[in-house]
Amino acid sequence: MKQVIMIWAGLMLCTATASAQTEVTAGVMRGKDYGVTYTLPKSEIRIEVKVNKVTYTPGEFSRYADRYLRLNHVSGEPEEYWELKSMTVQSAGVPDSEKTYFVKLKDKTVAPLMELTKEGIVKSINMPYSSPSKSTPPSSTPVSTRKVNPKDFLTEEILMANSTAKMAELISKEIYNIRESRNALMRGQADYMPADGEQMKLMLANLEEQERAMTEMFSGTHHIEERAFVIRVVPDREYDEEVVFRFSRKLGILGKEDLAGEPIYITLKDLNAVDIPEDDKKKKVSGVAYNVPGRARVTIKQGTQQLYSGEMPITQFGTTEYLAPALFNKKSTVKVLFNPETGGLIKVEREE
Repeated sequence: MKQVIMIWAGLMLCTATASAQTEVTAGVMRGKDYGVTYTLPKSEIRIEVKVNKVTYTPGEFSRYADRYLRLNHVSGEPEEYWELKSMTVQSAGVPDSEKTYFVKLKDKTVAPLMELTKEGIVKSINMPYSSPSKSTPPSSTPVSTRKVNPKDFLTEEILMANSTAKMAELISKEIYNIRESRNALMRGQADYMPADGEQMKLMLANLEEQERAMTEMFSGTHHIEERAFVIRVVPDREYDEEVVFRFSRKLGILGKEDLAGEPIYITLKDLNAVDIPEDDKKKKVSGVAYNVPGRARVTIKQGTQQLYSGEMPITQFGTTEYLAPALFNKKSTVKVLFNPETGGLIKVEREE
């Protein structure tokens, strides 16, 4: 969460004298001048990638998985690998050092409220900024899952088997018996039917637990650990399938320069949502500056597979405009609300 810095700053609200006018200059002023320095943001594309680190432990009877249970492609060797799970992409605002402005304070002026983020990005003038409320999910107590020992379900005959092959054969028969018992319950053909629905659910759950535990003695177990990585990109131009990061099944998320992973490409297309004049960058600073953000389409691919595609505001593809100084040289109070993520205007209103 952003820490709000509350600064009481004079924005030159004068009554009738021409000597006290709102004066805004680019850059940070020093020396005898007093005032407020604020910054407009530029857009940063944040790519949050969730991956699973999977640790595979082979079952005790993995070599008999195909023979007795028809489980194909069961490996007898332990393995550790990574899987891409999901991806979210959003635009966020970071301070733009090239868009820093200084509001000079003068005598005989009213001192309104100017609210900045902890990074110095302007949020509001003469009015409190209220961020959109986020609903807090109800807290829940984590449920501890009991690790089932499959040997707790083995019969005396299985445990007394004189060879591994014989034990595997007897366990597979026990698995098939469990399946037959479950099917008989579901069809209402069991010798001892449950008294009600709750008892039925309990019996079926117990049978499924036994089958899963005993089957894992053949198929092995997969321990999954979820991790999240954030890749940040501050665009200064359009991108056409440029490498943004790399992914390796053995190593996970890697930097874009690490050739050990498969490249993940980003394409950034300016949608030309803002009409930018040719002499825009030579525009003279006049009044309180704000951004008019552009928009872009972001596409992320892994080979031919599209992982993400969507539109978002990109300040670098927009322009900078200014609120007329005359707005702040009246007896009435002008309230201004900015979007701290883009530096764009949300609302301007006058209070008499």
